[in-house]
Amino acid sequence: MKKRKVEIVVISDVHLGTYGCHAGELLSYLNSINPEKLILNGDIIDIWQFRKRYFPKKHLQVIKKIIDLSTKGTQVYYITGNHDEMLRKFSDVTMGNIAIVDKLSLKLDGKKAWIFHGDVFDASIQHTKWIAKLGGWGYDFLILLNGLINWGLVKMGKEKYSLSKKIKNSVKKAVKYINDFEKVAADLAIQNGYKYVICGHIHQPKMIRKVNKHGTCLYLNSGDWVENLTALEYHKKHWELYSFNEDKLSPFYTDEDLKSMSYKDLLAAITITGKK
Repeated sequence: MKKRKVEIVVISDVHLGTYGCHAGELLSYLNSINPEKLILNGDIIDIWQFRKRYFPKKHLQVIKKIIDLSTKGTQVYYITGNHDEMLRKFSDVTMGNIAIVDKLSLKLDGKKAWIFHGDVFDASIQHTKWIAKLGGWGYDFLILLNGLINWGLVKMGKEKYSLSKKIKNSVKKAVKYINDFEKVAADLAIQNGYKYVICGHIHQPKMIRKVNKHGTCLYLNSGDWVENLTALEYHKKHWELYSFNEDKLSPFYTDEDLKSMSYKDLLAAITITGKK
């Protein structure tokens, strides 16, 4: 399979280690591209909801694939989020082509880009963390329930249905929070002279021009790999919102060497790489 060359790829909210994570589809996507920069914009590994009994082989394959990309020349930036906030103690640590940071500023063809996860805007996470964690577990259960419902719908020849999207779009407070989140991010970006502001966190893929009395910027959100299966791509001075569901990639396409590795081999390879 020929890999697409892309200057920058941004993914977020993968939530490795949870039942809702679509690791196989993400592997298919990562194996279809050859990025110069790969930006992991928070909540890649879900440390909040980490379970010793649940971390499937495909989830390990994603980590190994990211490491492999870095060894082949891709610059990887791991921006910490709220679900992987424990990694913030390692902020500004660099291992080969992998850098752990809390936020990132890049200059793209003369325009400044500001990239961060976005949980800094979420007062519920900052001040009542246990409520946010409880919500995370509830969301995980909702994704599991949704999976069972969709299995039944597919068996009956009907289209899949997203419970979480329906809830988010119908609850006024959720809609207001998303709108407020986008406005605050864009206003701060304009105030600080950024032409692009790139977030994750709210699982809402978006690319929209924001304007206020002080100027304009392009607001982008990479979405997630739980519900939407989306990413952001920057190439030849142009941003695009990638959707796996609209692509024609074969699910679970992965490198042969990754396929042949056992769970223990994958774990050993990741651990050894991390010690270097």
